[in-house]
Amino acid sequence: MRIACGIEYDGEPFLGFQTQKQGLTVQESLEQAISQVANEPISIFCCGRTDTGVSAKHQVIHFDTTVHRTERQWRLGLNSSCHRAISVLWAKPVADDFHARFSATSRSYHYTILNRNVKPAIGRHSLTWEMMPLNESKMAQAADYLLGTHDFTALRSSKCQSKEPIKTITEARIERDGDLVHFYVTANGFLHHMIRNIMGVLIPIGKGEKPVEWMKQIIDSKDRTQAGITAAPNGLAFAGVTYPDRFEIPRI
Repeated sequence: MRIACGIEYDGEPFLGFQTQKQGLTVQESLEQAISQVANEPISIFCCGRTDTGVSAKHQVIHFDTTVHRTERQWRLGLNSSCHRAISVLWAKPVADDFHARFSATSRSYHYTILNRNVKPAIGRHSLTWEMMPLNESKMAQAADYLLGTHDFTALRSSKCQSKEPIKTITEARIERDGDLVHFYVTANGFLHHMIRNIMGVLIPIGKGEKPVEWMKQIIDSKDRTQAGITAAPNGLAFAGVTYPDRFEIPRI
């Protein structure tokens, strides 16, 4: 039987999603909890691996098991066994051909900046702090250059292992809410550190250090050395994923 789950987690205590030789990870924590509830060894697959310190509002995983539990039993059992920074939002049986990663049609991320001259005390792990005033209108203009299908080589990590740097971005939106500046982005896939590298371009543009057109110049260059720094993981969250309707995966 194949089970899918929707997962929410605070990335602050974890060294990313994927199991490492040393250090606490989301995958290791989930596999231990699921194996305990299932009373058998369990391996999981996720829709998108997150880096150290990056959170998720709606990560989707799946696993195969020989045991039968109701959806409620899975959800309650896992939430009682999981690390306190992980919540299981839902759990349900899915078709055998469903795959959390390969069945996904789009993925979304959300990056939040606290833009004020005083550092945050509350929620500091879920925000990036920028004390210099940001012009969100210029940031939004620059983000428009991301829309469509492009070679994002200039915005990938030097350690990125993906063989395909061409991605299609369908949403790249900047919004301000008081002192908070939000970046919402959706694509058919992302490269390693791609969102953080995008923010490393948008923030200097917002501060007036670079022109709006700098984003286009960087994308066209296909050269990582032409781009800005990699922005902090604080403030970045995996926001959600979509699948074909036939799999009936909840959207949150």
